[in-house]
Amino acid sequence: MPSIATDTTAQDSTAHHSSAQREPTDNNGITIRNPRTGEVLWTVPEAEPAAVAHAVEVARSAAAEWASTAPAERAAALRKAAKALEAAARELAELNFSETGRPVEESLAGIGAGISTLEQYAELGPVHRGHSLRGNRLAADYTVAEPRGVAVLLTPWNDPVAVACGLIGAALVSGNTVVHKSSERCPRLGEALGEVLAPAFPPGVFQTVSGGAGVGALLAQSEVDVIAHVGSSAAGARIARAGALTGAHVIRENGGNDPLLVDRDVDPGWAAGQAAIGAFSNSGQICVAVERIYVHEDIAAEFCAALEAEAALRNTNGTVAPLVDLRMRDEVHAQVADALRQGARAVEGGALPDGPGSFYPATVLLNCTDRMQVMTEETFGPIAPVQVVKSFDDGLRLACSGRYGLAATVLSGNIAHIQQAVAALPVGTVKINEVFGGAPGGAAQPRGESGAGFGYGPELLDEFSRVKVVHIAAPLALSDSAAAAGRESAGAGESAADERDRS
Repeated sequence: MPSIATDTTAQDSTAHHSSAQREPTDNNGITIRNPRTGEVLWTVPEAEPAAVAHAVEVARSAAAEWASTAPAERAAALRKAAKALEAAARELAELNFSETGRPVEESLAGIGAGISTLEQYAELGPVHRGHSLRGNRLAADYTVAEPRGVAVLLTPWNDPVAVACGLIGAALVSGNTVVHKSSERCPRLGEALGEVLAPAFPPGVFQTVSGGAGVGALLAQSEVDVIAHVGSSAAGARIARAGALTGAHVIRENGGNDPLLVDRDVDPGWAAGQAAIGAFSNSGQICVAVERIYVHEDIAAEFCAALEAEAALRNTNGTVAPLVDLRMRDEVHAQVADALRQGARAVEGGALPDGPGSFYPATVLLNCTDRMQVMTEETFGPIAPVQVVKSFDDGLRLACSGRYGLAATVLSGNIAHIQQAVAALPVGTVKINEVFGGAPGGAAQPRGESGAGFGYGPELLDEFSRVKVVHIAAPLALSDSAAAAGRESAGAGESAADERDRS
């Protein structure tokens, strides 16, 4: 089978959930640098091919017993894992800060989300149920959800614990065994997470391997039953092809170029605050970050001035964390430079800063057009590119363009415009008047190059399950059998007499 790059880093400029500063030192190690200072932190060995194969074999050997474990017992193990994660939260947050640059308090919030997700799946797993359909009066069909078997989970660096726990929780409580590989940008954190969670489960049920694209390729090419990937569209496409060859079910949440559409009837200062949250949070390194902005010309001047002020405040008070590595910074700046060459204007940020690390300022680009990379590609940095539109319809048409289909946000008080946008936007999630948020347990299906399959929520349990249909009817009673046999015998005698008469 051909080699497949399956890490969570894009192999081109469309990096989504791209990865932390990595330097292969030899065939067995990944060197991690501090994204704030550039200093070497540590080298983490990569799993050898034999170790990857062994992990899959161990998971396969443990699969039958774990599948036969009562759902309530699996849920209890998940709760035990959640408590262990809570106890190790500070240590993991500091590792997250070291390897990816994400501030400790934000890292703790992500870990808290991971804890809540494990607890949520502990509740949902035992009540995951099928459907029934009546046939005749004494017959019925019903469905039984069964685990798929061995699940490979490939997760990113940008919210490493929260994303991983969602997939881990749903896969394990559904009765699958798991082999997990975190991004090679946070390998020590991935290993530590595995050390925290694994003791809650029987041997072989949950395993962690470390490595980059080569290890991911080996896992995707293995004879496993389901592969879940959160990462770049380029890597996701390769994984989908690998799954087609092996027969594994593939779940993907991949790249995005999420639009924000600002209607004429909203407060421009409030709208600018929403845009800043969406574009600059976690330095823009969020899968559903605001990547392109379309604002109605009637409020454009006030909106752009307020957005510029929001970016300037963040740059002044130093709340913009570094990008995960210099390579990511180079890719972000290349898109900004492309926009500037084509006539965009940076009213805030837009230049490489002096000093160590991979910092990049919160940047506001005006006069953007749909020919610029910042409006057509995933940027994954603190960039807010703005295009002024003459009408809501013009903005909606532009927001509907592109090959991605992850999410979109609409800021409007016009219910007709809102309904029009909900119907038209070709994305898995439409957010109205709030860039982030959503109810616990929400799920969506990415479209286009943004992926396929449900992510999170009760529906993720379905993704990790296969369905068996059972048809059941009442057996023929013994007395009914004797009567039927008698009728058949009498009928045979009458047929013989009729035949003699005809002769």
